[in-house]
Amino acid sequence: MLYGYGRCSTNEERQDIDRQKRELRKLGVAEADIFFEYESGTKSERAQLKLLLNAVKQGDTIAATEVSRLTRSTKQLCEILEFAKERRLKLIIGGFVADFTADIDPMIEGMLKMWGVFAEMERNMISQRVKSGMENARAKGAAIGRPATSVESLPKLFLAHYPLYRAGTVKLAGLARLCGISRQTTYKYIEVYNRHLDGIKEVVLLDKKIRNRSRNKTL
Repeated sequence: MLYGYGRCSTNEERQDIDRQKRELRKLGVAEADIFFEYESGTKSERAQLKLLLNAVKQGDTIAATEVSRLTRSTKQLCEILEFAKERRLKLIIGGFVADFTADIDPMIEGMLKMWGVFAEMERNMISQRVKSGMENARAKGAAIGRPATSVESLPKLFLAHYPLYRAGTVKLAGLARLCGISRQTTYKYIEVYNRHLDGIKEVVLLDKKIRNRSRNKTL
């Protein structure tokens, strides 16, 4: 069985994961067998990656477009490689194939680990530049920090699948999987959208009361 894994650090409004999906399909992965999510590559607990690792069986193949899509942590990459050895899996990273169904060539394993080191180093350099930029902006009096989540900023994918959750067709975990986000983020989005719906209900009820009063005065 051939599975694919795609990941972006931020939501679909800011990063497009479709390029990864297209490349995975070119590698032969069926759309239904692509696991994807919007999470940091340094995060050890990722819902979709965990589901994928629980789904694979001996002899299966996991494909990703780059090592950095699997993880930006050298430690976690080493854990994934050990997992691949134990399960006798194949890993396809872009056009590079690492066959763990038999004894792996030490050179191939070493190359993968080096890619992991570079991916983590790249992430650390980006983080350092961001921190430096934030300190510079703060010194100039700019407002720093993530803006509060509003109904206008909710991802389109969440809004498209929310009615299924509202109707009880899917639970929170199912909604998170459909949206490719964590359950914690899904819960936050649900709270924001429910407050929005409650606000609409209050406006409708108030309007109804005003209309009833006007009608009674007329009578």
